[in-house]
Amino acid sequence: MNDSPGWAPPGSSPSDEPDHGSQQPNEPVGHPAQERPARGTTWARQQPPAGRWTAPDGGISTPPTHPAGPANGGGWGTGWRQAPPAPRPGVIPLRPLGVSEILDGAIATMRAHWRTVLGISLAVSVVAQGLITVVTGLWFRTTSGTGSVDKPDPTLGETLESVRSAMGSSSVTLFVGVLGTIVTTALLTMVTARAVLGRPVSTGEAWGDARPRLLQLCGLLLLIPAIAAAVISVGMAPGLLLAAVGVPSEGAALASLGALAGTGVAIWLWIRFSLAAPALMLEKQGIISALRRSAKLVRGAWWRVFGIQLLSIVLVFIVAAIVEVPTSAVAMAFGGDGAIDYLSGESVSVGWAFLIVVGIGGVISSAITFPISAGVTALLYMDQRIRREALDLDLVRAAGYGD
Repeated sequence: MNDSPGWAPPGSSPSDEPDHGSQQPNEPVGHPAQERPARGTTWARQQPPAGRWTAPDGGISTPPTHPAGPANGGGWGTGWRQAPPAPRPGVIPLRPLGVSEILDGAIATMRAHWRTVLGISLAVSVVAQGLITVVTGLWFRTTSGTGSVDKPDPTLGETLESVRSAMGSSSVTLFVGVLGTIVTTALLTMVTARAVLGRPVSTGEAWGDARPRLLQLCGLLLLIPAIAAAVISVGMAPGLLLAAVGVPSEGAALASLGALAGTGVAIWLWIRFSLAAPALMLEKQGIISALRRSAKLVRGAWWRVFGIQLLSIVLVFIVAAIVEVPTSAVAMAFGGDGAIDYLSGESVSVGWAFLIVVGIGGVISSAITFPISAGVTALLYMDQRIRREALDLDLVRAAGYGD
């Protein structure tokens, strides 16, 4: 029995069948009594050719093209007409989406509106990568190496200094990259929303739609990393206090465990609030309301959202590696042996030429990867609303299918 809403299988319940007078149980519907074979006999070997027949509810049904069916030993329920496919005016079908459809929709948006998408992502990439290059050149161009942690019993100060030197540039890159992703997601959400309906959009139109929300967007993109940093700091605080009172080894170990636990909580919060930017831009929400809206949409689907976001990160990493490996090789040719030592963590200083070439590779990589992550987030937001709030019905009407 299939108990899916809106579909009643033939003969699923005796109480649902119409009254056929003196018709005996299990006899086929629609055959008069004088044409029925006598009890104990079988149907004739030759039957009418396959064609259209009348379903029990009075509608006309077309038999399936596959072997299953009454004439081929299949069940009576295998021949009813299937529901029509969901309308697809744009880059996705207007129904709950699978993982592959979300990823394909993000790529299809890039192909359909490549001028607008690449224009926005290139502008954000130039600003973001420019900040990374300048900060790295001014404060992290010289590395102190990892020699201090090679000692048998390094002090807490030596360990923290080594960690600061090793992670300083990476932290700046990660922080600016996250901010760039949030900004691109917010701007490209407008492009994606129109691409879903199959409507063209220019860079000016996307900017005009996004401009009234930019101040709130700035508050959102500053608040989310601040929350993550605060959570990690709270996790490390007990270990740092223990080290400050004179127990450095135990304090360092406790601080490391606290940082690990805080990172786990920060990742949980990041997924919980990952749909806040599309909610802010499309629903005209405030900052706190957008965070609550994202938490509501993600509730009960955290692992699904996490898996899709993680898959998009892996895809972005692969694309970035394809672009940045050749540019890093060119940068090492400009930087000489010092560049190789710099990448391996030795205590060296690299020149601006090396950093600029690496920055150019970063701009190209970000211009391609930002739209992927932004498109996935925007389509994931729409998919969650389709699943929870039947947004697909509104999208069908907006696309003109309900007229």
